[in-house]
Amino acid sequence: MDIEARIKRRQRRNGEPRLIQDYEAISPVVHIEEPADRGPVLERLLDHLDPVFDGQLPPNAYVYGPHGSGKSAVITALFANLEQLPTAQQPIIHTTTRAQPPTSPSFVYVNARETASEFAFYHAVLDSLVEESVPEHGIGTETLRSRLHELVREQRTGIVIAVDHVGEPESIDASALVDLFAGLPSNVSWLAIGRDDPSATELTRYTAESIGIDRYQRQMLVDVLMTRTSNGLAQQGLDHGLARQIADWADGNAHDALAALFIAAELAEENGQDRITQANVDAAIEEVPVPCVSLGIVLSLPTNRQAVLRELIDLEESERSSVTATTEAIASAQSLDLSAGTVKRFLYEMAESGIVDRVEATTTNGQGRPPSRVEPRFPPTAFRRLYDLRQ
Repeated sequence: MDIEARIKRRQRRNGEPRLIQDYEAISPVVHIEEPADRGPVLERLLDHLDPVFDGQLPPNAYVYGPHGSGKSAVITALFANLEQLPTAQQPIIHTTTRAQPPTSPSFVYVNARETASEFAFYHAVLDSLVEESVPEHGIGTETLRSRLHELVREQRTGIVIAVDHVGEPESIDASALVDLFAGLPSNVSWLAIGRDDPSATELTRYTAESIGIDRYQRQMLVDVLMTRTSNGLAQQGLDHGLARQIADWADGNAHDALAALFIAAELAEENGQDRITQANVDAAIEEVPVPCVSLGIVLSLPTNRQAVLRELIDLEESERSSVTATTEAIASAQSLDLSAGTVKRFLYEMAESGIVDRVEATTTNGQGRPPSRVEPRFPPTAFRRLYDLRQ
């Protein structure tokens, strides 16, 4: 979060003590610098990447595990540290490299939720390797690819690319990713991170190793919650017993556990409480759908689709009695400049990808197909606050 956002957050306190000291610290879509209780996983990843410490490229690998197992938390923290290994200064996009090669490979982390197209993928990789920002407009995919090829070939010790969230809705699928990697020079090594079992993805045809990450054990998840709480809430904001309750319910899923913590804290904050109560936790758990779509997926959607969802979660139940009623209510919102046809198309597309559900009514008038209402597959309170904080 930038300085301006932090200042605005403190201004909202109006001089009064607040339960939530830092929304970012308890956010289910933010990864902290030191993930809790993931030492063994980190060691396995370091074992695989060990050649980089001799200036060599490791083989390709596939990192997999269930939703909420901490894959992204570990990978982002690890790559953030590996990026600080000694390397030569990277060039600006229009310059040539220095004669002195880097002493270790360069490291690039790519969030596939935000780079689903070929252009976006090449742009993200290139932007990570050069000093100046790569233009997003007025430049074509072929130009980006050509400049990336030129730069990668000049990196004598190569590049290691981690592509996270492969195969999720609105993300890069395995086949497309294989094609993208095949189009890069040979001195590129990659880690693909996804949820599919190694036997269910073609990525493992091109990897030397598959590294599995299991769900969090209960005590590990309690430690995650208490670490986040100590950084983000007022002192004694969450009782250890309530943290255990959330961890038991989440069954090893850190995303769902953090979503419940975030919601409980928000409910307590709205009530002017100085700590989270049992009632807050019960209400938070009740709100998280099972299964729950990752809030990271929802917040990576295009801006206009997020705006539609923001209106959706504030509709009255009567306004969501059918897709048509929901469409009309959202399209009439003054904050949107979208036609009813566009809103309906967005809702159908997001239903297709599982971000919302179309739930058929239990009673009908006996004529034609029963109407269906639209229900979010993510917790509204958490999305509402996270969305509003970004505005």
